[in-house]
Amino acid sequence: MSVRRRRPLLLSAVLVAGAGLALTACGPDDTAASGSAAASSAVVAAAPSGAAGAPASGAPVPAAPAAAAAAPAAGALSHTVAAARRTPSAASPSSAARSGGTGRDAYAAAHPCDIQHLSIHVTARPGAATQRVIEVHNAGSNACSLSSHPGVDLGNSASADESQNVIPTVPGGPGSTLRFPLPAGQSAYAVIDLDPSGATTGTLSWINELNVLADRDGTNMPLADIENFPIGTGARVLEPKLGLYRSSVADAVTSMSGASTQH
Repeated sequence: MSVRRRRPLLLSAVLVAGAGLALTACGPDDTAASGSAAASSAVVAAAPSGAAGAPASGAPVPAAPAAAAAAPAAGALSHTVAAARRTPSAASPSSAARSGGTGRDAYAAAHPCDIQHLSIHVTARPGAATQRVIEVHNAGSNACSLSSHPGVDLGNSASADESQNVIPTVPGGPGSTLRFPLPAGQSAYAVIDLDPSGATTGTLSWINELNVLADRDGTNMPLADIENFPIGTGARVLEPKLGLYRSSVADAVTSMSGASTQH
């Protein structure tokens, strides 16, 4: 299945100058390095470039700064870095909040949904034999976000070779990569049309299964969290289309009708 994993965030370093002027023969005061986990940035103290009243020739040389001021050892991993790896990269357009969103949407965009708090269901859409509705319900107590659409492919449940699985087209253009905010207790819907042309010949009759990963970005969801759903015997599949997540089935159908981009 074609699902991209998000690369971890890179922490930005901000250099803050520390100043200490001494009018005696002593050197600069010790400056301790401090870190701010809330701002996700490292703060490093720097010694002043100069001070009035330089030590006279032969004066004692000031002692080196205490070990507490030393920078973290190379390769050390902070709690902030580990947490950032669970957050979509700000460099990716899919990590942005939806246009015109509220503060709740911004919170959700920064907190990817955890598969443990989601339930996923696939059902046939009444009155549309070739369409299936993918419902992702947030059973958690907090808002979270999903990728713009689920990761989906179609294959055969009896085959170990997934190289021939079919990936549906999805909508492209502005907004098609924004993460979808999902409030607590609510559902997101995506609709797939297995055979949008209504063809009865040339269809892929060997396909009998729909594979779904709720968040295609792979954030908090490894490939092991893919769920498999039978599409029923006799289902016809040819050039399937998948819509973006929406808050209602009707809106999801509208989104699906504009799918034209292969992911």
